[in-house]
Amino acid sequence: MTTADLGAWGARADLLQQSLDRYFGAPGGQLLNNWHPCEPGDNDVFNFWWLAHVMDVRIDAYHRTGEERWLKQARVIYDNIRRRNSGSLFNDYFDDMLWLALATDRLAEAARDDELRAQAARIWAHVFEHGWNDHEGGGIAWRASQPAYKNTPANGPFVILSARLYRRTGDPGHLAAAKRTMGWLEKVLVSPDGFVQDGINRLGDHAVDTQWRFTYNQGVYIGACVELARVTGDTGYLRRASRTASTAITELTDEGVFAGEGDGGDEGLFKGIFYRYAAELVRAGDEPRLRDFLLASTTRLWESCLRGESLLANDDWRSPPQGKIAYSTQLSAIMATEMCAAIAHRE
Repeated sequence: MTTADLGAWGARADLLQQSLDRYFGAPGGQLLNNWHPCEPGDNDVFNFWWLAHVMDVRIDAYHRTGEERWLKQARVIYDNIRRRNSGSLFNDYFDDMLWLALATDRLAEAARDDELRAQAARIWAHVFEHGWNDHEGGGIAWRASQPAYKNTPANGPFVILSARLYRRTGDPGHLAAAKRTMGWLEKVLVSPDGFVQDGINRLGDHAVDTQWRFTYNQGVYIGACVELARVTGDTGYLRRASRTASTAITELTDEGVFAGEGDGGDEGLFKGIFYRYAAELVRAGDEPRLRDFLLASTTRLWESCLRGESLLANDDWRSPPQGKIAYSTQLSAIMATEMCAAIAHRE
Protein backbone atom coordinates (compact mmCIF):
# COMPACT_ATOMS: atom_id res chain seq x y z
CA MET A 1 0.00 0.00 0.00
CA THR A 2 1.37 3.42 -0.98
CA THR A 3 0.39 6.82 0.31
CA ALA A 4 -1.51 7.39 -2.94
CA ASP A 5 -3.50 4.17 -2.33
CA LEU A 6 -4.50 5.35 1.13
CA GLY A 7 -6.51 8.17 -0.37
CA ALA A 8 -8.30 10.27 2.23
CA TRP A 9 -6.65 11.49 5.40
CA GLY A 10 -9.34 9.62 7.32
CA ALA A 11 -8.05 6.30 6.00
CA ARG A 12 -4.55 7.26 7.07
CA ALA A 13 -5.80 8.14 10.53
CA ASP A 14 -7.54 4.75 10.82
CA LEU A 15 -4.35 2.97 9.82
CA LEU A 16 -2.30 4.89 12.37
CA GLN A 17 -4.75 4.22 15.19
CA GLN A 18 -4.45 0.52 14.39
CA SER A 19 -0.65 0.80 14.15
CA LEU A 20 -0.45 2.08 17.73
CA ASP A 21 -1.87 -1.23 18.94
CA ARG A 22 0.08 -3.27 16.42
CA TYR A 23 3.48 -2.02 17.51
CA PHE A 24 2.89 -1.10 21.15
CA GLY A 25 -0.13 -3.06 22.39
CA ALA A 26 0.51 -4.89 25.69
CA PRO A 27 -1.58 -7.34 27.71
CA GLY A 28 -3.33 -6.57 30.97
CA GLY A 29 -2.96 -3.30 32.83
CA GLN A 30 0.10 -2.18 30.89
CA LEU A 31 -2.10 -1.42 27.82
CA LEU A 32 0.84 -0.12 25.78
CA ASN A 33 4.54 -0.94 25.86
CA ASN A 34 6.58 2.22 26.29
CA TRP A 35 8.97 1.26 23.48
CA HIS A 36 9.14 -0.82 20.30
CA PRO A 37 10.86 -3.19 20.37
CA CYS A 38 10.19 -3.67 24.07
CA GLU A 39 13.01 -4.94 26.27
CA PRO A 40 13.21 -5.84 29.98
CA GLY A 41 12.85 -2.71 32.10
CA ASP A 42 11.25 -0.62 29.35
CA ASN A 43 7.88 -0.61 31.11
CA ASP A 44 9.19 0.28 34.56
CA VAL A 45 8.11 3.91 34.10
CA PHE A 46 4.40 4.74 34.37
CA ASN A 47 3.98 7.45 31.74
CA PHE A 48 0.92 9.20 33.20
CA TRP A 49 0.88 12.04 30.68
CA TRP A 50 1.48 9.87 27.62
CA LEU A 51 -1.66 7.93 28.47
CA ALA A 52 -3.64 11.16 28.72
CA HIS A 53 -2.70 11.81 25.09
CA VAL A 54 -3.79 8.28 24.14
CA MET A 55 -7.19 9.27 25.49
CA ASP A 56 -7.05 12.35 23.27
CA VAL A 57 -6.26 10.47 20.06
CA ARG A 58 -9.04 7.95 20.69
CA ILE A 59 -11.43 10.88 21.17
CA ASP A 60 -10.13 12.32 17.89
CA ALA A 61 -11.08 9.05 16.19
CA TYR A 62 -14.56 9.23 17.72
CA HIS A 63 -15.14 12.76 16.44
CA ARG A 64 -13.96 11.71 12.98
CA THR A 65 -15.97 8.48 12.72
CA GLY A 66 -18.81 8.75 15.23
CA GLU A 67 -18.01 5.20 16.37
CA GLU A 68 -18.70 4.64 20.06
CA ARG A 69 -15.90 2.08 20.39
CA TRP A 70 -13.37 4.91 20.41
CA LEU A 71 -15.07 6.56 23.39
CA LYS A 72 -15.09 3.22 25.19
CA GLN A 73 -11.35 2.92 24.59
CA ALA A 74 -10.78 6.41 25.93
CA ARG A 75 -12.73 5.52 29.07
CA VAL A 76 -10.68 2.33 29.52
CA ILE A 77 -7.51 4.43 29.39
CA TYR A 78 -8.91 6.95 31.88
CA ASP A 79 -9.76 4.13 34.29
CA ASN A 80 -6.31 2.62 33.73
CA ILE A 81 -4.60 5.90 34.68
CA ARG A 82 -6.66 6.13 37.85
CA ARG A 83 -6.02 2.51 38.80
CA ARG A 84 -2.27 2.74 38.22
CA ASN A 85 -2.17 6.03 40.12
CA SER A 86 -3.64 4.45 43.28
CA GLY A 87 -7.10 5.73 42.41
CA SER A 88 -6.03 9.37 42.44
CA LEU A 89 -6.37 12.11 39.84
CA PHE A 90 -3.31 13.86 41.24
CA ASN A 91 0.46 13.45 41.19
CA ASP A 92 3.48 15.68 41.78
CA TYR A 93 3.48 17.23 38.29
CA PHE A 94 0.96 19.94 37.53
CA ASP A 95 1.45 19.60 33.77
CA ASP A 96 0.69 15.84 33.96
CA MET A 97 -2.54 16.55 35.80
CA LEU A 98 -3.54 19.24 33.32
CA TRP A 99 -3.06 16.91 30.35
CA LEU A 100 -5.34 14.41 32.09
CA ALA A 101 -7.87 17.14 32.82
CA LEU A 102 -7.93 18.33 29.21
CA ALA A 103 -8.47 14.79 27.91
CA THR A 104 -11.07 14.06 30.60
CA ASP A 105 -12.94 17.25 29.76
CA ARG A 106 -13.05 16.26 26.08
CA LEU A 107 -14.23 12.77 26.99
CA ALA A 108 -16.90 14.21 29.28
CA GLU A 109 -18.26 16.43 26.52
CA ALA A 110 -18.26 13.64 23.94
CA ALA A 111 -19.88 11.15 26.31
CA ARG A 112 -22.15 13.71 28.04
CA ASP A 113 -20.83 12.46 31.36
CA ASP A 114 -21.33 14.81 34.32
CA GLU A 115 -19.11 12.71 36.58
CA LEU A 116 -16.16 13.15 34.22
CA ARG A 117 -16.90 16.88 33.93
CA ALA A 118 -16.64 17.09 37.70
CA GLN A 119 -13.32 15.23 37.70
CA ALA A 120 -11.81 17.65 35.17
CA ALA A 121 -13.00 20.54 37.33
CA ARG A 122 -11.49 18.89 40.43
CA ILE A 123 -8.10 18.77 38.74
CA TRP A 124 -8.40 22.44 37.74
CA ALA A 125 -9.19 23.45 41.32
CA HIS A 126 -6.33 21.35 42.71
CA VAL A 127 -3.81 22.83 40.27
CA PHE A 128 -4.95 26.38 40.90
CA GLU A 129 -4.90 25.96 44.68
CA HIS A 130 -1.54 24.20 44.90
CA GLY A 131 0.23 25.30 41.72
CA TRP A 132 -0.21 29.07 41.57
CA ASN A 133 2.20 31.09 43.71
CA ASP A 134 4.12 34.38 43.63
CA HIS A 135 7.56 33.01 42.76
CA GLU A 136 8.77 34.76 39.57
CA GLY A 137 5.75 37.07 39.74
CA GLY A 138 3.06 34.40 39.49
CA GLY A 139 2.18 31.50 37.26
CA ILE A 140 1.63 27.78 37.82
CA ALA A 141 4.58 25.75 39.10
CA TRP A 142 5.81 22.76 37.13
CA ARG A 143 5.53 20.42 40.12
CA ALA A 144 4.48 20.52 43.75
CA SER A 145 7.96 19.71 45.04
CA GLN A 146 9.54 22.50 42.97
CA PRO A 147 7.21 25.48 43.50
CA ALA A 148 9.65 28.19 42.39
CA TYR A 149 10.15 26.72 38.91
CA LYS A 150 7.56 27.88 36.38
CA ASN A 151 7.27 26.73 32.78
CA THR A 152 5.14 26.89 29.67
CA PRO A 153 4.14 23.19 29.77
CA ALA A 154 2.20 23.86 32.97
CA ASN A 155 0.88 27.36 32.28
CA GLY A 156 -0.22 26.93 28.66
CA PRO A 157 -2.48 23.93 29.38
CA PHE A 158 -3.84 25.67 32.47
CA VAL A 159 -5.00 28.59 30.33
CA ILE A 160 -6.56 26.21 27.79
CA LEU A 161 -8.41 24.27 30.49
CA SER A 162 -9.52 27.42 32.31
CA ALA A 163 -10.97 28.92 29.13
CA ARG A 164 -12.75 25.70 28.20
CA LEU A 165 -14.26 25.37 31.65
CA TYR A 166 -15.44 28.97 31.45
CA ARG A 167 -17.09 28.23 28.12
CA ARG A 168 -18.83 25.21 29.67
CA THR A 169 -19.86 26.74 33.00
CA GLY A 170 -19.82 30.52 32.68
CA ASP A 171 -17.95 30.69 35.99
CA PRO A 172 -16.08 34.02 35.94
CA GLY A 173 -13.38 32.54 38.18
CA HIS A 174 -12.25 30.31 35.34
CA LEU A 175 -11.96 33.24 32.94
CA ALA A 176 -10.14 35.38 35.49
CA ALA A 177 -7.63 32.59 36.11
CA ALA A 178 -7.11 32.11 32.37
CA LYS A 179 -6.44 35.81 31.78
CA ARG A 180 -4.20 36.18 34.82
CA THR A 181 -2.09 33.16 33.87
CA MET A 182 -1.90 34.22 30.24
CA GLY A 183 -0.72 37.67 31.29
CA TRP A 184 2.08 36.12 33.32
CA LEU A 185 3.07 33.73 30.52
CA GLU A 186 3.23 36.47 27.90
CA LYS A 187 5.18 38.78 30.17
CA VAL A 188 7.78 36.22 31.26
CA LEU A 189 8.18 33.53 28.58
CA VAL A 190 6.91 34.87 25.22
CA SER A 191 9.60 36.69 23.24
CA PRO A 192 8.85 39.78 21.10
CA ASP A 193 8.92 37.65 17.93
CA GLY A 194 6.36 35.27 19.43
CA PHE A 195 8.78 32.45 20.23
CA VAL A 196 7.77 30.79 23.50
CA GLN A 197 10.52 29.88 25.94
CA ASP A 198 10.34 26.77 28.08
CA GLY A 199 10.64 27.97 31.68
CA ILE A 200 12.19 30.19 34.32
CA ASN A 201 14.10 29.60 37.58
CA ARG A 202 14.64 25.87 37.08
CA LEU A 203 18.03 26.13 38.83
CA GLY A 204 16.98 28.77 41.35
CA ASP A 205 18.85 31.51 39.47
CA HIS A 206 15.82 33.32 37.94
CA ALA A 207 17.18 32.50 34.46
CA VAL A 208 14.99 31.68 31.46
CA ASP A 209 15.86 28.38 29.75
CA THR A 210 16.36 29.81 26.26
CA GLN A 211 18.38 26.75 25.22
CA TRP A 212 15.27 24.52 25.28
CA ARG A 213 13.50 25.32 22.01
CA PHE A 214 10.61 22.93 21.88
CA THR A 215 7.61 22.72 19.56
CA TYR A 216 5.14 21.91 22.29
CA ASN A 217 5.76 25.23 24.03
CA GLN A 218 4.70 26.98 20.84
CA GLY A 219 1.71 24.65 20.56
CA VAL A 220 0.24 25.17 24.02
CA TYR A 221 0.62 28.94 23.72
CA ILE A 222 -1.17 28.86 20.36
CA GLY A 223 -3.91 26.77 21.97
CA ALA A 224 -4.20 29.17 24.87
CA CYS A 225 -4.56 32.11 22.48
CA VAL A 226 -7.25 30.35 20.45
CA GLU A 227 -9.28 29.40 23.50
CA LEU A 228 -9.11 32.90 24.96
CA ALA A 229 -10.12 34.39 21.61
CA ARG A 230 -13.14 32.09 21.56
CA VAL A 231 -14.38 33.09 24.99
CA THR A 232 -13.52 36.80 24.88
CA GLY A 233 -13.96 37.69 21.20
CA ASP A 234 -10.55 39.41 21.28
CA THR A 235 -8.94 38.70 17.89
CA GLY A 236 -5.63 40.05 19.16
CA TYR A 237 -5.07 36.62 20.66
CA LEU A 238 -5.38 35.07 17.20
CA ARG A 239 -2.87 37.51 15.77
CA ARG A 240 -0.40 36.60 18.49
CA ALA A 241 -1.01 32.90 17.91
CA SER A 242 -0.37 33.36 14.19
CA ARG A 243 2.89 35.17 14.93
CA THR A 244 4.06 32.31 17.15
CA ALA A 245 3.12 29.68 14.57
CA SER A 246 5.02 31.53 11.86
CA THR A 247 8.08 31.98 14.06
CA ALA A 248 8.02 28.31 15.08
CA ILE A 249 8.00 27.18 11.45
CA THR A 250 10.83 29.55 10.63
CA GLU A 251 12.96 28.70 13.65
CA LEU A 252 12.35 25.01 14.25
CA THR A 253 11.90 23.31 10.89
CA ASP A 254 14.51 21.60 8.73
CA GLU A 255 13.59 20.73 5.15
CA GLY A 256 9.95 21.50 5.86
CA VAL A 257 9.49 19.38 9.00
CA PHE A 258 10.21 19.72 12.71
CA ALA A 259 13.41 17.87 13.48
CA GLY A 260 13.69 15.32 16.29
CA GLU A 261 13.76 17.09 19.66
CA GLY A 262 15.50 14.44 21.77
CA ASP A 263 15.51 10.73 22.47
CA GLY A 264 14.33 10.55 26.08
CA GLY A 265 10.77 9.53 25.20
CA ASP A 266 8.81 12.57 26.37
CA GLU A 267 10.15 14.59 23.45
CA GLY A 268 8.35 12.30 21.02
CA LEU A 269 5.04 13.90 22.00
CA PHE A 270 6.12 17.48 21.45
CA LYS A 271 5.34 17.75 17.73
CA GLY A 272 1.89 16.24 18.13
CA ILE A 273 0.94 18.88 20.69
CA PHE A 274 1.95 21.59 18.24
CA TYR A 275 -0.14 20.00 15.49
CA ARG A 276 -3.20 19.68 17.72
CA TYR A 277 -3.32 23.34 18.65
CA ALA A 278 -2.04 24.67 15.33
CA ALA A 279 -5.00 22.92 13.72
CA GLU A 280 -7.27 24.77 16.16
CA LEU A 281 -5.75 28.02 14.90
CA VAL A 282 -6.40 26.99 11.29
CA ARG A 283 -10.01 26.33 12.28
CA ALA A 284 -10.30 29.71 14.00
CA GLY A 285 -8.85 31.96 11.31
CA ASP A 286 -7.43 32.45 7.82
CA GLU A 287 -4.10 30.61 8.05
CA PRO A 288 -3.18 29.27 4.59
CA ARG A 289 0.55 29.03 5.28
CA LEU A 290 0.01 27.11 8.50
CA ARG A 291 -2.57 24.84 6.88
CA ASP A 292 -0.21 24.03 4.03
CA PHE A 293 2.63 23.34 6.46
CA LEU A 294 0.55 20.92 8.52
CA LEU A 295 -0.56 18.97 5.46
CA ALA A 296 2.80 18.95 3.67
CA SER A 297 4.91 18.00 6.69
CA THR A 298 2.53 15.22 7.69
CA THR A 299 2.61 13.94 4.12
CA ARG A 300 6.40 13.78 4.50
CA LEU A 301 5.91 11.54 7.54
CA TRP A 302 3.82 9.16 5.48
CA GLU A 303 6.29 9.11 2.63
CA SER A 304 9.12 8.26 5.01
CA CYS A 305 7.56 5.88 7.52
CA LEU A 306 4.82 3.84 5.83
CA ARG A 307 5.58 0.12 6.14
CA GLY A 308 3.17 -1.80 3.94
CA GLU A 309 -0.11 -2.01 5.89
CA SER A 310 1.11 0.01 8.89
CA LEU A 311 3.17 3.01 9.90
CA LEU A 312 5.83 3.23 12.60
CA ALA A 313 6.83 6.86 13.11
CA ASN A 314 10.31 8.24 13.52
CA ASP A 315 11.09 11.31 15.63
CA ASP A 316 12.51 12.86 12.45
CA TRP A 317 9.80 12.60 9.81
CA ARG A 318 12.31 12.85 6.97
CA SER A 319 13.52 9.26 7.40
CA PRO A 320 12.26 5.81 8.44
CA PRO A 321 12.57 4.74 12.08
CA GLN A 322 15.76 3.15 13.29
CA GLY A 323 16.40 1.50 16.64
CA LYS A 324 13.86 1.80 19.45
CA ILE A 325 10.80 4.02 19.12
CA ALA A 326 8.69 5.32 22.01
CA TYR A 327 4.93 5.24 21.69
CA SER A 328 4.99 8.96 22.44
CA THR A 329 6.51 9.34 18.96
CA GLN A 330 3.68 7.30 17.47
CA LEU A 331 1.17 9.53 19.25
CA SER A 332 2.58 12.62 17.54
CA ALA A 333 2.12 10.95 14.17
CA ILE A 334 -1.48 10.06 15.06
CA MET A 335 -2.25 13.58 16.27
CA ALA A 336 -0.81 15.18 13.15
CA THR A 337 -2.73 12.82 10.87
CA GLU A 338 -6.00 13.20 12.78
CA MET A 339 -5.62 16.99 12.58
CA CYS A 340 -5.03 16.80 8.83
CA ALA A 341 -8.11 14.60 8.53
CA ALA A 342 -10.11 17.22 10.44
CA ILE A 343 -8.81 20.00 8.17
CA ALA A 344 -9.64 17.98 5.05
CA HIS A 345 -13.14 17.21 6.37
CA ARG A 346 -13.90 20.87 7.02
CA GLU A 347 -12.80 21.78 3.52
